[in-house]
Parts: sequence; C-alpha cells; structure tokens
Amino acid sequence: MSGKKIVVTGAGQGIGNELCKTLHQIGANVVAVSRSAGPLESLKADCPSIEIIQVDLSDWHATTKALASLDRVDGLVNNAGIAIIKPYDQLSEKDFDDTFNINIKATWHVCQLLIPKMPPGASIVNLSSLAALKAFAGHSVYSMTKAAMDAMTKSLACELGSKKIRVNSVNPTVILTRMGRANWSDPAKADPLIAKIPLGRFGEVNEVVEPILYLLSEKSCYINGHCLPIEGGFLAGN
Repeated sequence: MSGKKIVVTGAGQGIGNELCKTLHQIGANVVAVSRSAGPLESLKADCPSIEIIQVDLSDWHATTKALASLDRVDGLVNNAGIAIIKPYDQLSEKDFDDTFNINIKATWHVCQLLIPKMPPGASIVNLSSLAALKAFAGHSVYSMTKAAMDAMTKSLACELGSKKIRVNSVNPTVILTRMGRANWSDPAKADPLIAKIPLGRFGEVNEVVEPILYLLSEKSCYINGHCLPIEGGFLAGN
C-alpha cells in the first residue's frame, strides 16, 4: 500500500476514520472525504500528510467539483452512509430519500467520478452490511440500500474486470462505532442478536479495517465481486 493513493469517504468517524489513520501509518497517500469539517481537521492534525476534502456527497454538483482535482486513484473505500432504524410504518419520505441518496446514489456517483482515474490493479471496497444478507426488524429501508450496494458491487466487478479493477464489499454485523453503539445500546434489542453470534459479541472497528486493507492490497488480487460477511459466525447458524 506504500505510496498508493486511497480515497476514503465517510472519513469523519468510525470505520472510515480509523481506516484513514491505519492507511497513513502504512505509508499510503490518503484522501479523506467527509461532510463534517471538525473531524476532518482533527484527522489532519493527527496525520498531517492526509489530504482532506469536505463535501456533502448527497450534493451531486458539489461532489463533482470537489473530486475533480484528483488525478489518480489506486483505491476507493465507499464508507459514507447513514442508518435510520425505525419500524417500516414510522419511516418518512425524507428518511427513505436520505438513506438512498447517501447509501446508494452518492456511492454510485463517487464510483462514476473516480473509476476513470484508476489504473489497472486498482481496488474498490464498498461498506455494505449483514443487513443486506439477512432481514432485521426496523431495517427495511437500510437493508434495501445495502442489498443494492451488493448488487452494484457485483455489477461493477463484471464491468471493470477487463480493466483489471477489482470491486468487493464487506458486510459487517453491528460494529461498535459511535453509530453502532447508539443504535444497539438497549440490551433488550442487542442481547437477542448477540445470542445468535457464535463468538458472543459485536465487532470492533479494527475487525473491519483489517479485511478492507486486505481487499485493497495486491494480496487479494484474484478476489473480485465478493460480498464478505464479517459477523462472528452469525450466518453459519442462522
């Protein structure tokens, strides 16, 4: 990864933030993208060589302008996303539109903008979810967006294979980011899911970062079009 330019969206917090720091430590040239200025400035203070881009990816024209200066991209991690967890009959039109606009439309647009700047050997990793593979109460719209992301992953893997550009996704269960803790802080909600995970716990941030690094690297050069569950064995028994 040394010297490779890696773009990470949703870099302000959680998995994206930790991924940027780890990539920086191993010598990658990191471009951190987020709509939040404060976390980007904090990331820049910790890792001065990281390039930061502040933009709301749901704004089509602002995103086009913000990413235009990038000349070469060796890796792209589409991590930006939101999770609005409510029963289906409580989801508003705005909830629906916001979730699709960020989780799918913005991700697809970033790919469309950056793929032409990718050389052979480049890699794209999309942050999907176990919710794309298994239904959970209150996750209807979120699950729909992540299932769409898996479909996009496979479609792009087919289209870009001839260009020697690989596309994969990772599909974690609950990961204990700030968002993960907020959505799963109630034991009455969390404990039944944990009981179905053979390892008996939710995942930690580094346990998603490491598989992403592998999929970005040349060590995974024959892995393409896959959606990798990261879920402590949940699917093995359910």
